[in-house]
Amino acid sequence: MSTLASHFTGGRDYLAACTVGLPSRGTVRAIRADLDAAASGRPDIAAASRAVEDARAAYARLVRSPVGDVAIASQTSVMVSLIAASLPAGAEVLCPEGDFSSLVAPFAHTGRGVRLRTAPLADLADAVTSSTSLVAFSLVQSATGEVADAAGIAAAASRCGARTLCDLTQAVGWLPVDATLFDATVCHAYKWLCCPRGVGFLTVTTSFASTLRPVQAGWYSGDDPWSSCYGTGGTLASDARRFDVSPAWQAFVGAAPALEMFAGADITELYAHTTGLAARFRAGLGLAQPARPSAIVTWPDATGAALARLASRGITASGRAGRARVAFHVFNDDDDVDRALDALRAGGARGAVSADDALSGRGLTSAASPVILSYSI
Repeated sequence: MSTLASHFTGGRDYLAACTVGLPSRGTVRAIRADLDAAASGRPDIAAASRAVEDARAAYARLVRSPVGDVAIASQTSVMVSLIAASLPAGAEVLCPEGDFSSLVAPFAHTGRGVRLRTAPLADLADAVTSSTSLVAFSLVQSATGEVADAAGIAAAASRCGARTLCDLTQAVGWLPVDATLFDATVCHAYKWLCCPRGVGFLTVTTSFASTLRPVQAGWYSGDDPWSSCYGTGGTLASDARRFDVSPAWQAFVGAAPALEMFAGADITELYAHTTGLAARFRAGLGLAQPARPSAIVTWPDATGAALARLASRGITASGRAGRARVAFHVFNDDDDVDRALDALRAGGARGAVSADDALSGRGLTSAASPVILSYSI
């Protein structure tokens, strides 16, 4: 991991890749060069357009998808809304309880009688029925870090004739992913993939794509975008590019080197590194190890006391749904684990904090205000 970690300037005491990733040196160089060129009166639109396609190709390699099945986007909810708008009136969508709103809300607000049903993530596969049109779930839950039984859910959906939509935002970049297991996937790449915000991807199989209406079609959805700038836009692309939105050029300029970096990495080694650090941290707090390893660790922290203790030592973490949340990525190492554990164990007059106290948030007091990062998924 040392080679990949060398692409980053910082990372010590930063345990919040699940909130927002850190830019790599390559991303910083690319964006600075683009800004310098624009500021001097020489914006390079052709180079930015090439960066979009380089990013698309690198992402396709990362998630093992044909590049023709990958569309570009800006936010998760925009991509999900495309699918929600194409569901039959009255269709049933099954989601996990407490999943992120950008995945769930578009189905709840279609205005066409789409029925939204929820079940605990652990029971999601068993909750699929012949009445289910679509199962939509995050591969890794934002609030808890729990990893879904993706294969089991996909198999259950297939048996019942339901389509699958999987949000990969909290997974791609540390967890090996095969997007072809699902009918569609979405990902906002500014977290574990360390891209600028505003770079997203949709993968969709050819059969599912044939049922979707390109309701967001614009100039970049055309078979030849530069001839689609006026009027009805001409002929749309025959592959997933017909679902493209107009790219945020500068964001993609920064995204391309980051995505190429991760696409060239050994994802199994990265998975072992991140989940190994997380497992060591859980053991240090006396937390149970999950059935499916995760790079994200959460525990109850209703008062924010655990976050305050971490912040008092200069450690950046996040809080979600009444839980403290830390994440371990390529730029973290054993020292980050030890420093976070030391911060949580520092109990002042009471001495070291017990595992029970760590889980409940008791005994973790600090005069410092907690640093609770508040970005969306």
